[in-house]
Amino acid sequence: MSLQEVSERPLVLGVLTVSDTRTPETDKGGDTVIQLIEEGGHIVKVRTIVPDDFTRISEVLQRWIAIESLDAVILTGGTGIAKRDVSIEAVESLCTKIIPGFGELFRYLSFTEDIGTRAIASRATAGVSSDVLLISLPGSVGAVTLGMTKLVLPEIRHLVFEINK
Repeated sequence: MSLQEVSERPLVLGVLTVSDTRTPETDKGGDTVIQLIEEGGHIVKVRTIVPDDFTRISEVLQRWIAIESLDAVILTGGTGIAKRDVSIEAVESLCTKIIPGFGELFRYLSFTEDIGTRAIASRATAGVSSDVLLISLPGSVGAVTLGMTKLVLPEIRHLVFEINK
């Protein structure tokens, strides 16, 4: 796949919200991801909400990777340090490659532009699983907006191209 091919088509994405409390009506972080994806000219093919549970997160990701023909999945929620926060563990367990710069830059931007020193507790990550880009962001609207506008949308086409060349 050439960069031109990736540049000339909308990317196809999944959006997975990880939360014990969010519903389709209250998932503002997931709604923000979808809004920004669509404003970026891309397509959301699948979306769901799962509880903070390693097995449930992994099962959804594995199913989507196997059958949905996605370029990427954006996860929101479950990235903190509480006992129930297991999004990072689930994502990284499926990845053949981790993209450490994503989490590093996200924490830097969170520190400088959003929440200050509380950024040390953020465990945002990205990686590659079976030629699908997985990106895990915190669930707050501020964190989602920051990650999507400053990192994900500016680089997603390049990352998808690199994964598939």
